[in-house]
Amino acid sequence: MNTFWLKIAAGAVAIVVIIIIVSAFLPKGEKKPEPQKTVYDVWEKDDKRLRAEPQFNQPAIGPNQPTQPPAVVEQPKPQFKELSEEEKVEAERLWEMVVTERKMARLPGMTPKRMVDYCRQIIQRWPGSEYAFMAKRALADIPERYREMYHITKEEIDLGNLK
Repeated sequence: MNTFWLKIAAGAVAIVVIIIIVSAFLPKGEKKPEPQKTVYDVWEKDDKRLRAEPQFNQPAIGPNQPTQPPAVVEQPKPQFKELSEEEKVEAERLWEMVVTERKMARLPGMTPKRMVDYCRQIIQRWPGSEYAFMAKRALADIPERYREMYHITKEEIDLGNLK
């Protein structure tokens, strides 16, 4: 009788028994591992942050200032320069390119160079518009090393009293 296959079967059974014994002695952690963030999660977070409505910054309440009950008064929306329909279409087209390039810049080996160029075009062509504000916010959102690399000035990322 051929004992070669019996030896292989016995080896497989021995390996399974060893795995069961080792796993019985390993500490059982109650922590569940955090789900890993995917690039799609990062893109979704970027979209929410970059497309958020502009708001005025709230002044911080210091420890010496008395706290007042929150007023139910709704804050006024920031006023931006009104654009014509053609300008809106062109600004929206460039803005979508900014968002797309931001997503591309999140991938390994890619840089936000084209996004910076599109943001600068928007800021130059439609200063004071909502699209210029969003472009400044997008420029302020990129990492510091790229700000230095592409010579992004403080004026290009200054949001004034808006956030």
